[in-house]
Amino acid sequence: MQRNTNYYIRLTKTLMTGFFGLYVLLVAFGNVTDYNSNFEFVKHVLSMDTTFDGNSLMYRALGATWVHHTGYILIIIVEWIIAISCLVGAWKMGKYMKADAASFHAAKKWGFIGLLLGITVWFLGFQVIGGEWFAMWQSEIWNGLDSAFRLTTYISACIIVLMIKED
Repeated sequence: MQRNTNYYIRLTKTLMTGFFGLYVLLVAFGNVTDYNSNFEFVKHVLSMDTTFDGNSLMYRALGATWVHHTGYILIIIVEWIIAISCLVGAWKMGKYMKADAASFHAAKKWGFIGLLLGITVWFLGFQVIGGEWFAMWQSEIWNGLDSAFRLTTYISACIIVLMIKED
């Protein structure tokens, strides 16, 4: 059976959203089952203890352990929401793959929610707050800017692809 171009555009949207949902599901699961590994990352970024010596931005550092745990737990909760939203979005898009344009478009809602939350975590959280406010860019050890940039780029591509009108 010959499929039209719209089918492949819809398939691409569905798979890109699902792939990201699966990725974040694995990240969230890893953060729960190996809590201390990435907790150390959050602790060092917020403490700013590996930034440049004599850094005049140290007034921004947060040294309280409860703040580190609260921030990290918040990140993990949002990661679970991202994963579930993207996976639900992909499932709904898959369900409406052959439906009319309005039904398929409505099915993208959960994907958009998950992707927007992803931009919130990896652009606002890691690049803006971690990278600039807590000067993560100064750390050679606890620097997640490359990862955050990679994820933000993928998420942005997904959002653009979801916005393409296929019908």
